[in-house]
Amino acid sequence: MPGSDRLYVFHPRIIAAMAGGMGLSLIAVFGVIWFRLSPEDRGSFDWFQRLTLLAFFGAILWILYRMTTLRVTAYADRLRIRNVFKSYTLPWSEVTALRFRPGDAWLQLFDADDNRIGILAVQAAEGARASRAAKQLAAVAREHGAGPKRTPEN
Repeated sequence: MPGSDRLYVFHPRIIAAMAGGMGLSLIAVFGVIWFRLSPEDRGSFDWFQRLTLLAFFGAILWILYRMTTLRVTAYADRLRIRNVFKSYTLPWSEVTALRFRPGDAWLQLFDADDNRIGILAVQAAEGARASRAAKQLAAVAREHGAGPKRTPEN
């Protein structure tokens, strides 16, 4: 997918900075702890315990990585949402509403099946920047055919 067909992209800054800082801190703190252990203490960990620790820290770092890469991207024919655990690609015809009310933690999308999908990239923690992003995304959605679908009257 060439980048030129992107109509709008939004990345959160605050959560990306927080997750990136936590990941670097985790590596630094536990790296220092591990290398400050005496060779005898490090040697007391068997291979299974080492693999378990690596898997645990790997899972945490993966989640933090996904948090730093949250985004929502609008294309002419679709909307791409990257959340922490799942990504979505919806054609504009499937998007019926976008809602970001005061007090909402993040932007919410409603699809044609009345499913609610949280767009974690647009978070209230971003303040006015998130409000502007929600309005811009809603404008792009309206321009490309998103909105409630009316049933034909008989």
